[in-house]
Amino acid sequence: MIDYISGKLVTLTPTMAVIDNQGIGYAAEISLQTYDALNGKSEATLYMQSQINPRDGITVDYGFATPAERDLFRQITSVSGMGAASARMVLSSLSPDELRNAILGEDVNRLKGVKGIGLKTAQRMILELKDKIVKGDGASTEMLFKTDSGAAAEEASTALQMLGFSKPNIAKAIQAILKQNPSASVEEIIKAALQRL
Repeated sequence: MIDYISGKLVTLTPTMAVIDNQGIGYAAEISLQTYDALNGKSEATLYMQSQINPRDGITVDYGFATPAERDLFRQITSVSGMGAASARMVLSSLSPDELRNAILGEDVNRLKGVKGIGLKTAQRMILELKDKIVKGDGASTEMLFKTDSGAAAEEASTALQMLGFSKPNIAKAIQAILKQNPSASVEEIIKAALQRL
């Protein structure tokens, strides 16, 4: 299995990228997030994931600009009824942070806004992925807090861990605090979290 490919970016469209590595062209299906990340670059690295199409048995290679996006792709395809094409559509419609926030905030309407995702699928995604994201499977706790107050959230999270609280509980608490007060300072986050933990 290929983990990643680095080389000259010879073709880039909103749905596909081709990287030349030592005279071999590697083609990969990509999301719009990856397209935006690679656009304008002459050299690139793609983090790869191979999926077998259940209809025809053909293996399709998907490429991602970051390991975090690939991890989210793997998580989405682990949801029953979600295939690779649906996962790519989700990642093309929502940034990794938007997707995490929608799942952690149980925002069914945000997920339903993705083409091909209905109410039951959105609910299933929340049910099956929420614990994985909070526990940090495929994403560090810090990735959850990449907002305007991300630095404060990271600092508060580190402080709370040093006080002996677990990462999943800290993540839940800080997520709830930032939902109520997105511009909370480090001190405010820690004080509020201590009341919840």
